[in-house]
Amino acid sequence: MNTFKILEIKKSVFENNDEQAELLRKDLKEKQRFLLNLMSSPGSGKTTTLKRTISALEEEMHIGVMEADIDSDVDAIAISETGAKVIQLHTGGMCHLDAEMTSQGLAGLETEGLDLIILENVGNLVCPAEFDTGAVKNAMILSIPEGDDKPLKYPLMFSICDVLLINKIDALDYFDFDIEACTQRAKALNPTIKVIPISARTGEGMADWIQWLREQVAAWKV
Repeated sequence: MNTFKILEIKKSVFENNDEQAELLRKDLKEKQRFLLNLMSSPGSGKTTTLKRTISALEEEMHIGVMEADIDSDVDAIAISETGAKVIQLHTGGMCHLDAEMTSQGLAGLETEGLDLIILENVGNLVCPAEFDTGAVKNAMILSIPEGDDKPLKYPLMFSICDVLLINKIDALDYFDFDIEACTQRAKALNPTIKVIPISARTGEGMADWIQWLREQVAAWKV
């Protein structure tokens, strides 16, 4: 039996999205809840990264996850196996979430008692970057097979993210990917972005990511 709900997200009014996002962040601050918006292309390793992240922090924090997809509950099933509180969000064909949709998701998740809430946004590098979800921080995953030129092709995504996880570094021997070049391209767009190479499969580099996230959650609660 599945241990999570599926919530059908209603289409929201986009004109007031920035205002709604700021109100949502204010509410999260008052309730001492940290919301991370995690974005990437399909197949980059978001769910695997999330599972390792939850495993590393589950003794320190109460964690909830909102899995956003156009359809299916595959990711929610995978995350529910970690024991974290999870809800699946169906966007009804929309390729992103905005602040109102995120608010609906938070209400459905029932966030009382949660310290860290992670929104796994719909998988692509275009639409999710265009809408402020109201999250405290934005993170993205770029996997080695996708290529080091993605900051050149999808500049907005790299511009709005606080941290870039370069995943699948265990596959570097099999792909022509230059981590330094990718880092330089990302920082040219966003000088403050933090770049962390990781392998969610082997665990390499995950300690740096976990520490960054731990520090961000602690700072939000001050």
